[in-house]
Amino acid sequence: MGLPVGTIVLILVAVLVFFGVLHRVLDRMRLSDRAALVIIIAMAAGTFLNFGISGSIPIRVNVGGALVPLAVIIWLVATAHEASEKTRAILSAIITGVVVWGLSKVMNPEEQFMRVSPMLLFGVAAGIIAALSGRSRRAAFVGGVGGILLSDVFHLIELTVTGTPGSVFFGGAGAFDATVIAGVLAVGLMEFVGEAREHMVKTPKGEREQDEPR
Repeated sequence: MGLPVGTIVLILVAVLVFFGVLHRVLDRMRLSDRAALVIIIAMAAGTFLNFGISGSIPIRVNVGGALVPLAVIIWLVATAHEASEKTRAILSAIITGVVVWGLSKVMNPEEQFMRVSPMLLFGVAAGIIAALSGRSRRAAFVGGVGGILLSDVFHLIELTVTGTPGSVFFGGAGAFDATVIAGVLAVGLMEFVGEAREHMVKTPKGEREQDEPR
């Protein structure tokens, strides 16, 4: 069996962080390279750790796919300098969570006839929606990762309210892959948009030299 998509993405990101390629992106998120590597290692190692919560609805929680990402997004929201960014991050997560939960009603993650796993599509959708609603790298990451986590919360609420038999696995059963893809894609899109905006507002060097008095 090959490595899960989420693990492969984490390895690629870890390599880029190690060689300093993502230093600027992490700096804008107010994360050091070392902190990013610690988070990646914790997520990868945590995928092997699960625990259950007894109740009327069976609940399982994966440490790497749920608890570590949850700790990261809480830290990002808590350390945001502006109240508006905190609000955007939280709203982005809620919007993304609602959309992903809605998509799960249309595309059943258990369906085997699809060539691409619905969970991967959920991750891509979450990343795009979070980038559109987050408007900053930190808020987009919170929106993408938090949206995947919240979609499972909404599923749990649905089972509780309707009395439908079922179970919830936070951070597992493909949710880990979706979480990683959502976070990386959301930040990547915001970085691309941010760089494009900076490039557009900069005056070309040739034009500056022509405008300068001689």
